[in-house]
Amino acid sequence: MIRCSVGTAKVLGLNNIKTDALPTTAYLMVGEHCKFNCAFCAQARESRSKTNLLSRVVWPEFQEHEVVQGLQIPEAQKVMQRVCFQVVQDGKALEEAKSLVTTIKNESPNMPICVSAGPRSLTEIEDLLKHGVDRVSLALDAATPEVFALAKDGSWENRYELLIEAAGKFPGHIGTHLIVGLGETEEEMVKIIQDMYDKGITVALFAFTPVKGTRMEQSPKPELNHYRRIQVAHYLIRRKYARADEFIFRVGRIVSFSMHLDQLWDYLSSGEAFQTSGCSGCNRPYYNESPREEFYNYPRPLTLEETKKSWQELVSGLEK
Repeated sequence: MIRCSVGTAKVLGLNNIKTDALPTTAYLMVGEHCKFNCAFCAQARESRSKTNLLSRVVWPEFQEHEVVQGLQIPEAQKVMQRVCFQVVQDGKALEEAKSLVTTIKNESPNMPICVSAGPRSLTEIEDLLKHGVDRVSLALDAATPEVFALAKDGSWENRYELLIEAAGKFPGHIGTHLIVGLGETEEEMVKIIQDMYDKGITVALFAFTPVKGTRMEQSPKPELNHYRRIQVAHYLIRRKYARADEFIFRVGRIVSFSMHLDQLWDYLSSGEAFQTSGCSGCNRPYYNESPREEFYNYPRPLTLEETKKSWQELVSGLEK
């Protein structure tokens, strides 16, 4: 059995839900009940959340052959640009994921595959790449060791060092996740984003989402204008339009990107800065929000009105 996000199941012809935003990546989850105890995660060791949750997304269970066959249907092949495995660290899921990668590669050899997991060494990362994975994502999640100690299990330093070593040995194949709203300042988050791109590591930016049954279920989501400032900083860094050391911070908050607003608008007017970030083809619909809420990460191109609204959310906190 394997779980896939409810939106993925729709694209693969495995359910008939209504949605206005289809995932452009096939999100598959292997394992459950992680050995770690991250405060925000539904799969954490002590979580009281339902086992079919990851963030706020429901992940129904299907037979492996149903998912593999679903990836072959013409409708899915028109939509899906890659496969992404979310591997729960339960001691056995990583081996199961390798087997599934091999199966999918045999059926769809040109389909890019990402594995988001917790490999413990360069050898384990190399093994994933040899199985046909084109990108391995090691989630740092927290911007600093201090925030990591409050929200996650394990060692920030060890994860950071493995990320840097992996990016050096396997350039272009390593990514990470960073979550805005775990307790870091904007300056701390922006500096680690710059550090990751300087090392050749792709960043997928998330907004903290409180999930019932987790230790952080009562914690607030980040304010939207706060997220917009970090989101735009990430975009400017990723596109090499600016660097973190050029931005102006006051008490840890971005107050200026050190450019005229007309120039900033030129960079942002396409709306791309406000879309989901991460691997190519990753749009994660409703991962951080419900259909009744405003998007933190838009899963599709924005309308001009949405871009202008996001722009206003951004500049409302900047110094003129």
